[in-house]
Amino acid sequence: MNKRKIKDLLYEQVARVGKAVSSPKRLELLELLAQGENSVEHLATELSISIKLVSAHLRVLREARLVTSHKEGKFVVYQLAGKDVAGLWVTLREVSEEHLIELRMALSQMVAEPSKLTTMNRETLLKHAKDGNVLVIDVRPESEYEQAHLPFARSMPINELANRLAELPKDKDIVAYCRGPFCLFSEDAFQLLTRKGYRVHKLLDGVSEWQAAGMPLMSK
Repeated sequence: MNKRKIKDLLYEQVARVGKAVSSPKRLELLELLAQGENSVEHLATELSISIKLVSAHLRVLREARLVTSHKEGKFVVYQLAGKDVAGLWVTLREVSEEHLIELRMALSQMVAEPSKLTTMNRETLLKHAKDGNVLVIDVRPESEYEQAHLPFARSMPINELANRLAELPKDKDIVAYCRGPFCLFSEDAFQLLTRKGYRVHKLLDGVSEWQAAGMPLMSK
């Protein structure tokens, strides 16, 4: 094989990954699977598409070796092929945000009030959470929290939050996070807790962003 053919083959193999992540729904699947393994049925519900369509998207990701699967009873469960795949999603999103003004404008609508966001960096937040000065709440589904969460965070799923307000202190800052900058659960939590008089802020990080920054994670 001549050198030109070898180079073509190398680029072709890398392009397989590029093609696999060229779909918005497949990117969302990577973000969801970065929270932990999940069944095809659950993923279809989260993406609001049919099981047949989500299976087709997962097949493309599997062919690019970005995800793997196994059977649990009658269900097929998918997971990322490695932590580096979650890092790929974070890097791709960050590069897109840096260079696409359209994405920055869309994101600005989600964080239209900078005062919503915590001003603490990751290390400071971790220290304050460890010392009990700040309460970090994870508003994702509990199944995602159990697979990986920020250290010292408490699981408070968004669909349970309104009924669990008595568990939250009003004399302490609360920081809510969910799946990352594109997730709206933390915004819903912010709105609810603000109306109820809590001192609350949002963290744009999800577990993928936290991990990509070299910060520790915990699992139940």
